[in-house]
Amino acid sequence: MTTAAMLNGRATAPIESLLQEQRIFAPPAEFTATARLKSQAEYERLYRQSMDQPEQFWREMSDRLHWSEKPTVMCDWSHPPFARWFTGGKINASYNCLDRHINHGLGDKPALLWEGEPGDRKVLTYRQLHREVCRMANVLKAQGVKTGDRVAIYMPMIPEAAVAMLACARIGAVHTVVFGGFAAEALADRINDAKAVAVITADGGWRRGKIVELKKNVDAALAKTPTVQRCLVVRRTGQSLAMTAGRDSWYHDLVAGVSDVCPAEPLDSEHPLFILYTSGTTGKPKGVVHTTAGYLLGALLTCEYVFDLKDKDVYWCTADIGWVTGHSYTVYGPLACGATTLLYEGAPNFPDMDRFWDLIERYHVSVFYTAPTAIRAFVKWGEKYPQRHDLSSLRLLGTVGEPINPEAWTWYHRVIGGRRCPIVDTWWQTETGSIMCTPLPGITATKPGSCAVPFFGVDLAVVDRQGRELPPNVGGFLVIRRPWPSMLRTLYGDDERFKQQYWREIEPFYFTGDGARRDADGYFWVMGRVDDVVNVAGHRLGTMEVESAMVAHPKVAEAAVVGRPDELKGQALAAFVTLKAGAEPDESLRQELKAWVGKEIGAIARPDEVRFTEALPKTRSGKIMRRLLRDIAAGKETVGDTSTLEDYSVLAALRQDRE
Repeated sequence: MTTAAMLNGRATAPIESLLQEQRIFAPPAEFTATARLKSQAEYERLYRQSMDQPEQFWREMSDRLHWSEKPTVMCDWSHPPFARWFTGGKINASYNCLDRHINHGLGDKPALLWEGEPGDRKVLTYRQLHREVCRMANVLKAQGVKTGDRVAIYMPMIPEAAVAMLACARIGAVHTVVFGGFAAEALADRINDAKAVAVITADGGWRRGKIVELKKNVDAALAKTPTVQRCLVVRRTGQSLAMTAGRDSWYHDLVAGVSDVCPAEPLDSEHPLFILYTSGTTGKPKGVVHTTAGYLLGALLTCEYVFDLKDKDVYWCTADIGWVTGHSYTVYGPLACGATTLLYEGAPNFPDMDRFWDLIERYHVSVFYTAPTAIRAFVKWGEKYPQRHDLSSLRLLGTVGEPINPEAWTWYHRVIGGRRCPIVDTWWQTETGSIMCTPLPGITATKPGSCAVPFFGVDLAVVDRQGRELPPNVGGFLVIRRPWPSMLRTLYGDDERFKQQYWREIEPFYFTGDGARRDADGYFWVMGRVDDVVNVAGHRLGTMEVESAMVAHPKVAEAAVVGRPDELKGQALAAFVTLKAGAEPDESLRQELKAWVGKEIGAIARPDEVRFTEALPKTRSGKIMRRLLRDIAAGKETVGDTSTLEDYSVLAALRQDRE
């Protein structure tokens, strides 16, 4: 069922919230003692100021950035839903991420720590990173790239990927990073939509010991992309390549002897910084446009307050730069804060399932930010892998990407955090640009599975179809009721789709597409995408809550629950389950799991079908592709884009496994 359909007819009934989680974890006193925010009163004062005196609040916060010209108006909302933030201001994101810190004496501080999957390593200080960014910026200018031109970046997780983003930002070119897991057709679609004039790529990258043939995909894509004039190729894996004369160039040849002086271009606060395409199930991907000043301030402030970054922290967000999390919390946010950020090229289970824990131990990572799907994989692999390593450097953990089930949360807290690390369970989207709802680590008593409270300036609410705020613990639609600095400005080249997609479903608010409830303490509980809500015999159930109950069983590592057509109920629940090591998938356990869910959250949520599987279909970023599971449960052929699927054999195995 589409989002639009969910918002019409019977689907406007409240979403029933069945999950009850009573555990509360107070922040450790020793963490609070050194935290940026030390009391609930501080949070409430700042939040109220951001709501009641937004002009003053954002003027004060904008002083965290370096401006070539100061803004005169903080927010122009005279033509909703098209916002303009910090109007009159001139700014450059690359300058704020590099020059500003060098000028403040941090030139010799490590900016990027990098490890390739084969084990090769590199450290770039802020001064060294600045030098590489300026050189690439000069290469781009020499290749004819101008302010406002779009540049596609299709790269592995190597330092040059971050360099490319910052080089584009330095000269005012608009980058569109395309995830390296996308196939040639998806790459071509994004290049054509953005009308990119250049592509920055690599010969390949490493993934589980094998070369990912990036340049071959680029060649296939560029056969269909008439706007691309230049292709820059970074040597990573060293294999021989076909190079098209007049279009393709080795980056190391172009950069040899190039000046490392490139002044940052002062840009309007609303100058586009990047376009990032969200992968659609069908139809044309949406090109989300983020502009410079508001986006950068959102990334900076959330890094400061949510991750409580300190000068000596080694910060690691495991997201690929092809996703917005990699943009905001691997590159722009930490570097805007002057932090040290870690990049890792490969898979978490190569050459063994302890690769992440080995990296944390060797680099003394103190702040670790990863996805719930990754955490559930760690649970499945077992505690012996993290127990091989000293994880005592960790002081703060975070999750991102989708709601985390309470059992995975508590495992993460106990096994990885040693019960001493606060967990910031963050909710946000590609479209929001930065974190919208989160615990504040020094002051928020956390509840496993809840993303807690809104960040500064975020007017978050749970409403019905008419936009009326719902009482506590009633499930509804999650909306944002006023503009915020890091919000998307439009969909590239398609203002009408921007209005229709986000602003016309529950007017006049921004509709997130998520269902949620707010509890009596004011904490938000995101219940998953509205189009993942299942109508079972007239009851609207969020599948995330059923998954959480399933994973609470001691033998279950991970579960994905979807709806399938049912003549009697309308929809029935189908659960796809992976088990922990040593558990046997048999009929007895299948019936036990059905009964378990019925006991945990009620008979209405008892799955009609339980399928055991060795793996769930996921993207390379770790997100479960529930759309594919819905097709499998319904016995339909798979439709839509599958180019980011990590392992196609998982689909074949699931289709053979019928209950």
